[in-house]
Amino acid sequence: MDFVQRTIDLARRNVAEGGRPFATVVVKDGEVLAESANKVAQTGDPTAHAEILAIREACTRLGTEHLTGTTIYVLAHPCPMCLGSLYYCSPDEVVFLTTREAYAPHYVDDRKYFELATFYEEFAKPWDERRLPMRYEPREEAVAVYRSWQQANGGRRSVAGAPVQ
Repeated sequence: MDFVQRTIDLARRNVAEGGRPFATVVVKDGEVLAESANKVAQTGDPTAHAEILAIREACTRLGTEHLTGTTIYVLAHPCPMCLGSLYYCSPDEVVFLTTREAYAPHYVDDRKYFELATFYEEFAKPWDERRLPMRYEPREEAVAVYRSWQQANGGRRSVAGAPVQ
């Protein structure tokens, strides 16, 4: 099966149906485990990116948050939210089929606090210097939730079964 073409076809079909030009296919052992087009326009959910939806489906099917042993095909280089999700689920490989620079003459998705061209620079700033207004209200009870979790997990600080280097 041509997973690259399947990703392109899924995105093309989504555009034809009024959606946005993004799609993701998750492959494990040579078979499609999960796939999704971007559903932001259809659902009004700003987190309904193709990568997020396909990762959710794949993890649900496997019963784990870890996608080791998979290859994930995405139409475009992932946005920061999706890139974070891809790092978090630990696939063996991510294959992207176009860059932001290549599709920029045809599509842009800049928002009030988010422009792809400057996001990583913005993200690297200390939290109190970012354009997105943030306020830190420290609470000891908030840290206590983490102590509780650690105690409930036999003193471990990390999630059991998480892939490590």
